[in-house]
Amino acid sequence: PNLTIEVDKTYSILSAVDAAIVTSGTATLETALFKVPQVVVYKTSTITYRLAKAFAKVKYISLPNLILDKKVLTELIQGECTSQNIVTEVNQLFERQAREIMLNEYNVLVDKLGQVGASQRVAQAIYKDLSIDKTIS
Repeated sequence: PNLTIEVDKTYSILSAVDAAIVTSGTATLETALFKVPQVVVYKTSTITYRLAKAFAKVKYISLPNLILDKKVLTELIQGECTSQNIVTEVNQLFERQAREIMLNEYNVLVDKLGQVGASQRVAQAIYKDLSIDKTIS
């Protein structure tokens, strides 16, 4: 009875919560940039999962884990994505030490991504590289 469903209010919700359960994708990166501890969940059909696993050779599915190249966020995928596991992992997000570790890793993530203007700097670097006179020998 106390459940409210909000649509198209992602940023205002992330600004107000202490933890989140997030599906894999750009939402995991957005949640990290809002400094919200999170558990990543993902469950799909067996055939889709097997096909993705066969073609995508990555250690992680969440962008923060991929960018940092280590497990910062718990990823509950397929069979591990159960209500009991989700509850257990979310409860751990409220433990002080686990929370501090994740938030510190978010700071590393932000540093790795670069400060405001990162897109502009990348575009300028690409433009500079393309503008170099490359003569064919």
